[in-house]
Amino acid sequence: MNRLGSATSPYLRQHAGNPVDWREWDAEALAEAAGRDVPILLSIGYASCHWCHVMAHESFEDADTAALMNANFVCIKVDREERPDLDAVYMNATVAMTGQGGWPMTCFLTPAGAPFYCGTYYPKTPRHGMPSFTQLLSAVTDTWQHRREEVDTAATQVSDALRQQAAGLPDAQVGIGAELLDHAVGAVLKDIDSQYGGFGGAPKFPPSALLEGLLRGYERTGDDGVLQAISFTAEAMARGGIYDQLRGGFARYSVDAAWVVPHFEKMLYDNAQLLRVYSHLARRAQDAQGTAARGQEGPGEALAHRVTRETAQFLLDDLGTEQGGFASALDADTHLEPGAPGVEGATYVWTPAELNGILGAHDGAWAAEVFGVTTAGTFEHGTSVLTRYRDPDDANHERLERIRAELSAARELRPQPDRDDKVVTAWNGMAIVALAEAGAAHLRPDWTAAAERCAEFLLDVHVADGRVCRASLGGVAGAAPGVLEDYGWLALGLLAVHQSASNERDWLTPAQQILDTAVARFADPEAPGSWFDTADDAETLVTRPRDPVDGATPAGASVLADALLTAAALTDTDQSLRYRDLSDQTLERGAILLARAPRSAGHWLAVAEAALRGPIQVAVVTGSDEAVDDGEPVGGTASLVAAARVAAPGGSVIVSGAVDSQPLLADRPPVQGKSAAYVCRGSVCDLPITGAADVRAALLPPARG
Repeated sequence: MNRLGSATSPYLRQHAGNPVDWREWDAEALAEAAGRDVPILLSIGYASCHWCHVMAHESFEDADTAALMNANFVCIKVDREERPDLDAVYMNATVAMTGQGGWPMTCFLTPAGAPFYCGTYYPKTPRHGMPSFTQLLSAVTDTWQHRREEVDTAATQVSDALRQQAAGLPDAQVGIGAELLDHAVGAVLKDIDSQYGGFGGAPKFPPSALLEGLLRGYERTGDDGVLQAISFTAEAMARGGIYDQLRGGFARYSVDAAWVVPHFEKMLYDNAQLLRVYSHLARRAQDAQGTAARGQEGPGEALAHRVTRETAQFLLDDLGTEQGGFASALDADTHLEPGAPGVEGATYVWTPAELNGILGAHDGAWAAEVFGVTTAGTFEHGTSVLTRYRDPDDANHERLERIRAELSAARELRPQPDRDDKVVTAWNGMAIVALAEAGAAHLRPDWTAAAERCAEFLLDVHVADGRVCRASLGGVAGAAPGVLEDYGWLALGLLAVHQSASNERDWLTPAQQILDTAVARFADPEAPGSWFDTADDAETLVTRPRDPVDGATPAGASVLADALLTAAALTDTDQSLRYRDLSDQTLERGAILLARAPRSAGHWLAVAEAALRGPIQVAVVTGSDEAVDDGEPVGGTASLVAAARVAAPGGSVIVSGAVDSQPLLADRPPVQGKSAAYVCRGSVCDLPITGAADVRAALLPPARG
């Protein structure tokens, strides 16, 4: 009997109607495999995965295939987003066996969970040198029944290799200093695609964490060449088809090198990270002498400002959940007919005739030119993905916005991709950080309020007895325990809200509690500064996973280093020293990645840049020079904080309030009654300043060609 109907994962529920006797990963399923003396067939995927849907339709919905699976295997379905620990272990096994990985992932295991044969997608019928899925099932069954010694040998070899891979980073004695970070930035820029931006060829993924690290490098050095490289890539992505030119938000990756045709799934973790990057880039685009902390909407709005605004709105409108969290993803496929396979991109692509039918011939032809819609098409069947390689002149701005609104409304009438409503702690932590920082810098209280609502939801639902769960659905926490990235991003999100929040809720205490739990449960006692991705009391797998490399999402260890560094600047002295020591030890481990593989260490670079500069701390103490305009504070503290939010480099810590109201404001009084900003770099502080221009001068990148 299929047992996925009550799962907390929408992906698992998608398979509840399969004739396959699926069950979730648990001790009972492993025990059944041992009792029946059959192998485990483990299928790992996620809700917005196109080829996962293809394999499900071809094989898992087929009664004959299901009968073969049920007779010879215990069949377990796993959502990789809900169980990243299982995904990490068996992805490493798949890569070790095949040289590549991906989803759907198909692994055959002993009843003890040891992998002996792994792969990815298998077709319904043999093609391109690949066996059919049923041929594979028959071959594995035959080997299990008649050549068990081969299975045992393979399982032992793979398990031993996995344990060796999980040894963690060595203590390479590479110090975090300007020379190392300059080397990392220089090495990364040598690999940039000078024609289209980004790195490497097709498929091309947004280098989110890497762009944030490079931005912080520019802020330290003032090297305009670094800023130009960042801006080039950011603009190429924002003008390509990987960016939704009607509603905002980025797709998962581009199938081509020029960012034209996306793989249409939209992930929360991509958009949260990219919101942070574009918001940060928009701050650097501000006039160094200006006072505005937001981009001007309308004609002349800077590209980074527009993408920030639209991506934030995409998060709120398209991924926001009723409870205040953010859903995981929008599917790559659109189901045009009930029960039929989904069609990738069907919601998003256009023909010239469709534009003319909605807009009329005159506006339709103009829109086709602006958005790159041609009769030949850039996608399948003569359709085009919208791009925007030029902005119309100011006189046509209102026309463009009217056309975008009309096309967006028409698109809403089409069938829409499914949404994975699962709320993942780590990814929501990313969204909290991005919205809190962007809202504070761009004077958007609606964004900071959304960050606060999400933080409140996570604390109320995802945290119990000091422990963090991985995900929830419909406001109900799932059973999967949080992994290191969940603890790190949630703590970092709470620390961001602590700096930007408008209410009086205590965000710092729960952030410290979560950090303290992470330190107690995830540390490697044999190697200070090294961390496992699962807790010491988590389920025992073939190996205890530990991956320090930044990928599509930053490594849990680099995120924890970030949270520890930030907390060290915000807490009392004793805790501060402890957190800083732990962060430094972790960065010392990660330094080898910056030295040898900087493209896989984008978040490590960002944290290291912040650590090298202190991190910079700006404490604005409230004086008696406050003024109010239409109920909002202006002048005094407000002007100093606004200037700091725009000018301060990424990773800075900025707080405001009355003297002695929190550790960073201890013994820091106003200056002759005026609000004052205390700017510190680590333990070295400048004299207090009382003017916004002085704050900008103290924080903006140094001038350098």
